[in-house]
Amino acid sequence: MSAVFGIATAQTNAPTMKAVVADEFGGPEVLKYQGAPKPEPKNNEILVRVIAAAVNPVDTYVRQGKFLKSSGPIIIGYDIAGIVERTGPEARRFKPGDQVYCYLSVMRGGGYAEYAVAKESEAALKPENINFVEAAAVPLAATTAWQALIDSAKIDKGQRVLIHGGSGGVGSFAIQIAKARGAKVIATASTVHQQLLKQLGVDQAIDYTTTKFEDVVKDVDVVLNCVRADALGRSYGVVKKGGVIVSITDEPDQTECAKHGITCSRMGAHPDSKVLEELTKLIESRKMKPIVSQTFLLAEASKAHQQVETHHTLGKIVLKVAEQPK
Repeated sequence: MSAVFGIATAQTNAPTMKAVVADEFGGPEVLKYQGAPKPEPKNNEILVRVIAAAVNPVDTYVRQGKFLKSSGPIIIGYDIAGIVERTGPEARRFKPGDQVYCYLSVMRGGGYAEYAVAKESEAALKPENINFVEAAAVPLAATTAWQALIDSAKIDKGQRVLIHGGSGGVGSFAIQIAKARGAKVIATASTVHQQLLKQLGVDQAIDYTTTKFEDVVKDVDVVLNCVRADALGRSYGVVKKGGVIVSITDEPDQTECAKHGITCSRMGAHPDSKVLEELTKLIESRKMKPIVSQTFLLAEASKAHQQVETHHTLGKIVLKVAEQPK
């Protein structure tokens, strides 16, 4: 095992599985579908038979070597849904046969595989009213939206929230979380994604290709920035004094924020089973649903990465790893 993350070297007669492995950093072509050692759950970990795994922008950054460094082959993937196969000796929350979804630490990954190990603190029981493909789309993106809006911005009923990139993975969940909290939601997306914004119940949908949001929006309480364009720099003036900007991409300009009397931060999400449990409540009460726009077989992970790297994906892309149980 490398110092940061990677794949343990296979031992003779050790159990193996199929996985998508990157032996080096680079473009989507470095992702190879091949055999790899089957992981073992330790301490408070669970071994999950993966049914589906989602693809996120961070997956592409790790693959390119922009995010973490590793000295050996790696298995990317941080969102999984599947069935508990075995539990570590100190694991108490789950039992074999439980249907779970997990947000795996970016320091470990392992999601693009037939089996993956998760800490109990990274997992929750899968919502009963969605399938495994839909469940795999939830953990990382929806946790990011929750931690940005609820934990960082502390949104409240009646507040006005502007979400840049409302049709993407994080944005589509953020809209639904904000609406469930009783906020008024303004969201930006391109022309072809306006219909999704309306379906999600956005109060004011803005087509950023034809309208400058700063011309039609002012005095919002919260801005959530999910895009890498110049939207962040144009947002300072639309937030009311005492308001909040949370960016999950670029770092806000603190001088500008101070000038406008607003609080700004860049947020990186982290796995939290308690947040997953809150998301399950929203999904099971039908206040939130994952938007899966495309699915690929596990062996087609490189094609999925090509799609994500357009940065114009609708909702989430999910890899189908195994047949969904009936």
